[in-house]
Amino acid sequence: MTYDHLVRLIRRRIAATPDGVAMRYADGPEWREITYGRLGAHVDAVASWLIDAGVRRGDRVAIFAANTPWWTIADLATLAAGAVTVPIYPTNTALQAEHIVRDAGVKIAFVGGAEQYAHLDGLRRDTGPIERVVAFDAGMALDLTDSCPISVPLAHPVSPDLVARGEAASLDDVATIIYTSGTTGEPKGVVLTFENLVVQFEALDRFFSVSEQDRSLCFLPLSHAYERAWTFYVLYRGAQNFYLEDPKRVIDVMPEVRPTCMVSVPRLYEKIYATARHRASHGSALKRKTFEWAVGVGSRYAHTVKRGGRVGPLLAAEHAVADRLVLHKIRDIVGGPKNFFSAGGAALAKEIEEFFFAAGLLICEGYGLTETAPVLTCNRPGDFEFGTVGKVIPGCELRIAADGEILVRGRNVMRGYYGKPALTAEAFEDGWFKTGDIGEFDDRGFLRITDRKKDLIITSGGKNIAPSRIEAVIGQDYYIEQVAAIGDGRHHVSALVVPHFEALEQWARERGLTFDSLRAMVKDRRIVDFIGQRIDERQAVLPHHERVKKFTLLHERFSQASGELTPTLKNIRAAIAKKYAAVIESMYASTHHHHEHRR
Repeated sequence: MTYDHLVRLIRRRIAATPDGVAMRYADGPEWREITYGRLGAHVDAVASWLIDAGVRRGDRVAIFAANTPWWTIADLATLAAGAVTVPIYPTNTALQAEHIVRDAGVKIAFVGGAEQYAHLDGLRRDTGPIERVVAFDAGMALDLTDSCPISVPLAHPVSPDLVARGEAASLDDVATIIYTSGTTGEPKGVVLTFENLVVQFEALDRFFSVSEQDRSLCFLPLSHAYERAWTFYVLYRGAQNFYLEDPKRVIDVMPEVRPTCMVSVPRLYEKIYATARHRASHGSALKRKTFEWAVGVGSRYAHTVKRGGRVGPLLAAEHAVADRLVLHKIRDIVGGPKNFFSAGGAALAKEIEEFFFAAGLLICEGYGLTETAPVLTCNRPGDFEFGTVGKVIPGCELRIAADGEILVRGRNVMRGYYGKPALTAEAFEDGWFKTGDIGEFDDRGFLRITDRKKDLIITSGGKNIAPSRIEAVIGQDYYIEQVAAIGDGRHHVSALVVPHFEALEQWARERGLTFDSLRAMVKDRRIVDFIGQRIDERQAVLPHHERVKKFTLLHERFSQASGELTPTLKNIRAAIAKKYAAVIESMYASTHHHHEHRR
């Protein structure tokens, strides 16, 4: 098939299955639905409203909201009107939102709730570029003449100009400007065209099968390129997209939604893995043995099938028992059988991929950047290698520079950073985009990412260490929520550790220990020793020089709000190092003090 402009592809889908369910969203305990036909009518109405509100082709329209169907409706309507969508993370501060709105020259903004509305308040007419604000939440008090609730555009009559805008649309047009928080510096606007997005569709169509029978759970922020490109794809294939406004509830709603395919970041899989392991470890010795046996059988069975080998009657019988006793319970945590999962955004530990695979769940880890719209490589059903991010997708080329950096060129590479020609030029070398990641190909063409170029810890002994690998290994523990590995220019690695507070309180209560504050709890010798012992068990798989020699337990989580995490939950190392500078110094300064755990 020839791949067309995104809006035309979605319109074709709407015409093909108008009665199929496109979207579901929670309204109290109910999941309400929006059919494809309805979606089409909504998009036409909102696009017409934008045109009548004076939006010209190429004008910028912002969406500043949590995930809801209205997010996607506003997005598709903006694109149908020939305008450019500028997403803003729902968790961004007023200052971050202001930078994006001013930098992109946003004319109209869609907002999710009162907080986002207030953040944009000072940017209207007199002091900023914004002319109108549309709130998704109808219950909001919109006081000004230039504001309205989404129900107003939804009821707007279709504009005669809409068809003309659709006909004028081409793959060369800019579709969106996505500001990357990045782990350093001011956010830059990545300019992506419709051509950039279509490359993903071609690749996904070739390797994955997604149909009207599929259900996807949309919980990563839509303001991120990964979930957004995936949502476009889900709708283009006629599947159902379930919108989750509060991503913290993802594990709770999975058994209810029973998604058959979805994209996620490793943290979710790590948490499910830790939950399953934890439940097993709380049983009798026999139950624990059965668990390990079943996972072993599941793994042998899955690998035999993967190799195309014959499953003998004994293995088949063992697998049936293992599945009945253990494996189906692991699948139940995620809502039953899956077509496939996808993972991206950070490194996923091989142990976790193997564990899910043994339970009959395939996680296809991939790799990409906002600048590459986003996917560059992916594992795929029938062609995957755990511990790698898969093979290059068609339409794009990768090569490894002399220093190990991954360079890329192809139809999915961005046009540049918005209004920043010098930064754009700096990001390319002889027409190749510099990813800032270090990696290597194996002899079968699978790519392994070792780390971000600028994140590598180089110890005072000159050893190069990838902090994300250490964090992933230790982060698999049920009692540990977040980890930041430290050690640049030091003689050994240390870590800041945020425990899973609820689990740790439960552990302490079972032993008759109570604390009047989290601050007191994380300083208690018994707690520190317990976590230390768990870190040691986890990091036995790491070479000696990569193991954490000292750690400090923190009494508060790293968060996006305080600038320590990116929206995809990656550590912003500079901010963490700055905030906890004194704690870090004390771990290196003394040979012993009460927080530390010595080897």
